[in-house]
Amino acid sequence: MAAIEAPMVGKIVAINVEVGAKVTEDDEAFVLESMKMENPIYPPEDGTIKSINVKVGDVVNMGDVLAEME
Repeated sequence: MAAIEAPMVGKIVAINVEVGAKVTEDDEAFVLESMKMENPIYPPEDGTIKSINVKVGDVVNMGDVLAEME
């Protein structure tokens, strides 16, 4: 099982996936605002979103699991 993790500290400003969605490595799954810049977050591999662990406005730390995939 893979996970989409936060690469840095920041605030979630967009969630572009939903549970059950099939995603590829090229899909922008989340947008994380850090240091006044918006950073796209991509899945580490192709798969299906099993769960989403954050909501828009949440502040996350580096390594936090944003979503689990299968």
